[in-house]
Amino acid sequence: LLVCLFSGVRGDEFSILRTPQSVVFRDGSWPIPGDRIPDVAALSMGFSVEEDLSWPGLAVGDLFHRPRATVLVTVKGVDKLTLPVKGISYPIENAVPFSMDSVANAIHNLFSEETPVVLQLAPSEERVYMVGKANSVFEDLSVTLRQLRNRLFQDNSILSSLPLNSLSRNNEVDLLFLSELQVLHDIASLLSRHKHLAKDHSPDLYSLELSGLEEVGKRYGEDSQQFKDASQILVDSLQKFADDMYNLYSGNAVVEVVAVKTFNSPLTRKTRSILQSSQSESDNPYNLAYPYNYNYSVIFNIILWMMIGLALAVIVISYNLWNMDPGYDSIIYRMTNQKIRMD
Repeated sequence: LLVCLFSGVRGDEFSILRTPQSVVFRDGSWPIPGDRIPDVAALSMGFSVEEDLSWPGLAVGDLFHRPRATVLVTVKGVDKLTLPVKGISYPIENAVPFSMDSVANAIHNLFSEETPVVLQLAPSEERVYMVGKANSVFEDLSVTLRQLRNRLFQDNSILSSLPLNSLSRNNEVDLLFLSELQVLHDIASLLSRHKHLAKDHSPDLYSLELSGLEEVGKRYGEDSQQFKDASQILVDSLQKFADDMYNLYSGNAVVEVVAVKTFNSPLTRKTRSILQSSQSESDNPYNLAYPYNYNYSVIFNIILWMMIGLALAVIVISYNLWNMDPGYDSIIYRMTNQKIRMD
């Protein structure tokens, strides 16, 4: 009973650091399912989702002005960050791993000609995914662990301006944590050199996963001074990163932070084997029809009323042509009669 009660008190958080006026998040303590966080990002950008989201935290907002960028930062190793008072936070229910691939695919399919910026990055795992103009903008971004370590010891790195306190430059765990903060700084710095990308009409997506704080907690303990200093440094860096991205997009960007202590299950991607084709008959023994898509009623009404309108147009045009008087209604005959009279 105590374990269940203690696990119910501790909860992960989904926080909104900055948001434009066109996107409205209500202030409340409504829990958000962990697997629906990508749907919240998609709906805030004006995209549709496969399943309806009955979550009162996100209001309708302005349908004609959608944000030009969504920035989502996932912080592992802590269930709550001491964020500024102006931010809005919601508890996460069933914190499972999620992926922003659906939002990235929607942007890529709808705005493929405009090549928007799509960047998904996990520095500690050396996992990076770039689409569109991100390949040219962030081509100099450090993504491997060796590149990140070398980047920290350059002249213009954050080590020269960041107060390390109890953290050390000679510890690999501390350097991993600091390298992730260096990535945040470099993303805003590289984007500031290409400000025209933040002014186009195509939406951009930035999805970052930081696990350096989790490694600091495992190395020193969550009650250590190193973990407390790292948490405070991370909060300050996230707030600065949010302000920089928000200003680069002229106040038309949504910056979100997901703080997760530990995920309930590992991230698994749905795959399908070609051997499943032989088992499809046993899954549907009664030869039932497939369920209708949620867009069926919309497509049906569009086709129905279009066909009715075309049928009425054909009837009206045919009736007028049948009852047309060539001597008065046709300009061809009138011009011909005048020419004959003149001759």
